[in-house]
Amino acid sequence: MNKTYLFELLGELKDMPRDEVITTSFTESDGNCRKVCDGPGYVVMELPEECVDGINDRLALTHMMGDYLGSFDPSDLSSVENMVLPEGTFAIRYRRFKGMLADVDSQKLIRNIGMILSKKNSVNLKEPDVVVRMFMSDMIHLYIEKKAFDADLLRERKVSERPFFSPISLHPKYARALINLTGVKRGGTVLDPFCGTGGIVIEAATMGMKAVASDFDPEMVAGTRENMDFYKLPLHDFEVIDISDIPERFSEIDAVACDPPYGRSTKTGGENIDSIYARALNSFPEVLSQNGKAGVVLPHPFNADAMNLEGVYIQYVHGTLSRHYHIFGKN
Repeated sequence: MNKTYLFELLGELKDMPRDEVITTSFTESDGNCRKVCDGPGYVVMELPEECVDGINDRLALTHMMGDYLGSFDPSDLSSVENMVLPEGTFAIRYRRFKGMLADVDSQKLIRNIGMILSKKNSVNLKEPDVVVRMFMSDMIHLYIEKKAFDADLLRERKVSERPFFSPISLHPKYARALINLTGVKRGGTVLDPFCGTGGIVIEAATMGMKAVASDFDPEMVAGTRENMDFYKLPLHDFEVIDISDIPERFSEIDAVACDPPYGRSTKTGGENIDSIYARALNSFPEVLSQNGKAGVVLPHPFNADAMNLEGVYIQYVHGTLSRHYHIFGKN
């Protein structure tokens, strides 16, 4: 049986948190879901209840989620009369998304909603049985909190915590989101052909996927193996190999996910950086399975004749550095 859930998103990277929820929901439910609505900082999904834990285990760019109660204009609380809470006491907590509905008095609104809900349930502000979340965005959205995600997601696997690391590596939450946006399933094979220090394959393995690493630099492959051992994660396969040669070594890969060198302090063998990107995107279709996709982080927008660009998400890092998270499908 499907139920409706609201996912309260992190306020970064614009559409990327929303699309991570939608793609992961479709992946974990085998397509048995639908988007009900979305807006600034949230998305509402209809999902099989048994798939929710699997989805939550994967998400990286979500703040909180829970059972959706409804949405309404702050000037009309009539729909709250029909909202039903589980048995037990309740308390209301709120979050205002990026200063939206700034003219609405949140504390007054909480009191008014609380008065309506308290007709059927008692209030307990300190130790409630149920936490009702009030999310202030384009409208007022109410939901029953089911899971709060760690604000410092995966801190034990941050770059600086690994025995072998580079300061320019992706934060684990972005590595995880990149994998999720490819739509790869648990048990699927994820290849990072620019493995660097192994951040992407670490996240793939923690999500139950077969992690495969390669790089033209032997030091990076060795460092990735060291980091995987450090976290006691299995590395399904690995190779020291140039990006153009990966089709000779790998096949039927369900997803490619990678953060290629940006050409500053990284080794490129003297080759122009865009030439490396072009060779990579020519190789990916040959290693991917029929429905496989590639998630590629690049310092600027990049198109490829060999692959279909399905989406780009931009992250402004500092100064002139931006990361462009590309999702490519096979032509």
